[in-house]
Amino acid sequence: EAPLVVSGGGSVEAGESLRISCTLSKTTFDAIDQGWYRQAPGNECELVSTRRKDGTIWYAQSVKDRFAVSLDAAKNTIYLQMNSLRPEDTASYYCIPADLATISSWPCSRLDTWGQGTTVTVTS
Repeated sequence: EAPLVVSGGGSVEAGESLRISCTLSKTTFDAIDQGWYRQAPGNECELVSTRRKDGTIWYAQSVKDRFAVSLDAAKNTIYLQMNSLRPEDTASYYCIPADLATISSWPCSRLDTWGQGTTVTVTS
């Protein structure tokens, strides 16, 4: 069983929506926090959202009120619903299942530790 599978990226126009997903093993899904990072080519990465096991969700100011995290426990999947997308949201998005301290301090240079991520492209 793959440790995690990220999917759902694509190309949309500004103002449209996309939903990306991160499917984990059941053990991981039940046991640990989770975060979404993004990184645009040539840019530093940005922590977009975190979800704690207790259900607490945090969003970066840049996506607050536009992005929303949801869960499907039956599928061990975390979703990132992205609405009102902007060209500056264009990036590769990565899912990190780890404790919150690890998520918050994860180095940009090692995002690919968690797979290739999924690419979101927003055109104006």
